[in-house]
Amino acid sequence: MNYEELREFCLSLKGTTESFPFDEFTLVLKVQGKMFALLPLDNPETQISLKCDPERAIQLREEYSAIVPAWHFNKKHWNTVIINPEITKDLLYELIIHSYNLVVAGLPRKLREEII
Repeated sequence: MNYEELREFCLSLKGTTESFPFDEFTLVLKVQGKMFALLPLDNPETQISLKCDPERAIQLREEYSAIVPAWHFNKKHWNTVIINPEITKDLLYELIIHSYNLVVAGLPRKLREEII
C-alpha cells in the first residue's frame, strides 16, 4: 500500500475532497469540509492519521504496535497508522471508513443527506 493507493481509496468515498491547508507536505482529506484523514507526504514511512472514537482508539493502540496516537491532534480522537505488514489492506480500509463515518455522523442533517 502506498500514498497514491491510500489517496485514491479516500477520494472514492462520497463527498471527499483534498487540500493542502497546513503545508505542501500534508494532504488533508475532508468530507463536507471536515477532516477525516491526513497523509503526511514528507514522512519516509507510509502512514495515515485518522479520526477514531476514544475507546476504539485506545483498543487499537493496545492491539497493534503500528497504531499510535497522532501527534498533530487531540490524541484521544486521532490515531496514526504506520503501514507495515501488521496492518492489512482490509484493516486499513476499515479504519479509513470508520473515520469517514464518524465525521459524516457528526455533520448537520442537511449536509449528511447530501452525501448519503
